[in-house]
Amino acid sequence: MASSSRTSRKKRTPSGGNPAKAPVRHIPRPTAGDWVGAARLRTLPLAVTPVLIGTGAAHVIDIRFHWVLALGCLAVAVLLQIGVNFANDHSDGVRGTDDHRHGPARLTASRKVQARTVLIVALSFFALAALVGLALVIRTQQWWMLVVGAACIVAAWFYTGGKRPYGYHALGELFVFVFFGLVATVGTTWIQVQAAPQEAWLGGVAAGLLAVAVLVANNLRDVDQDRTAGKKTLSVVIGRRGSQILFTVCIVLAFGIAALVAVFYPVAWLVMMALLGAIPALMIVWMYRTPRELVTALAVTSFTSLAYGALLMWAYLG
Repeated sequence: MASSSRTSRKKRTPSGGNPAKAPVRHIPRPTAGDWVGAARLRTLPLAVTPVLIGTGAAHVIDIRFHWVLALGCLAVAVLLQIGVNFANDHSDGVRGTDDHRHGPARLTASRKVQARTVLIVALSFFALAALVGLALVIRTQQWWMLVVGAACIVAAWFYTGGKRPYGYHALGELFVFVFFGLVATVGTTWIQVQAAPQEAWLGGVAAGLLAVAVLVANNLRDVDQDRTAGKKTLSVVIGRRGSQILFTVCIVLAFGIAALVAVFYPVAWLVMMALLGAIPALMIVWMYRTPRELVTALAVTSFTSLAYGALLMWAYLG
């Protein structure tokens, strides 16, 4: 009888129901705002900046405007950026890295959308970027650029995807510098005029540095969560102070390049107007109290990059 009583007590729940039937947590359906948030629009200026600079550098070689080619390059850059953002949403969500993040909730981690659906969306954007890129290659007959385009897509996927994503091994900043800086900028110039002048390379370095600064702000925000999840970003490796220093170095070097360009293109001194965004971002990175404040620093730095690119393009056009 005592044994039977104990068994009976074990089966009881506070509500008196069957423990095998746990209450199901209601998950709201995704809204249009959720999808827009997953696209991470605040990062899109990083895709526009190198195209602006690359187009300005092309004008140094050929004063004619190649608007169709420039717009094609812009489409490829933006589509790739959105594809990367959805791919990161999928991969980080599946791994559980985004379960306790400080920034806006992600589609996969919030369980509002199935991981497979987010993956299909990411691959769709990669496919659209590939189609536009193919059209540019056919138009310019620069067939070797197909290899560059393929490398961009592969690098975008393996940033957080695959069995050993390099974004989890402190290499994300290198990827961003190379592909969102040098490749995007010089590639834009090459598609338009089949040349790679020093103006494109200098602008590419600057664009890459600003893109790295945005990534550092993002990873600094998530440093505790990433360390717990086993995601070894560069910020996890070098710590908060090292990340703050790296962010500052990227900003200073980018504007140092603008000063160098201004020696030959005086209008480039106007690029210093973008410091109106860079300085507040620096202050936030050094003085923030909560991780969420770094979301603002990330957005401000991203739009600082856009202003920098537009003003440097103006200098090259002048």
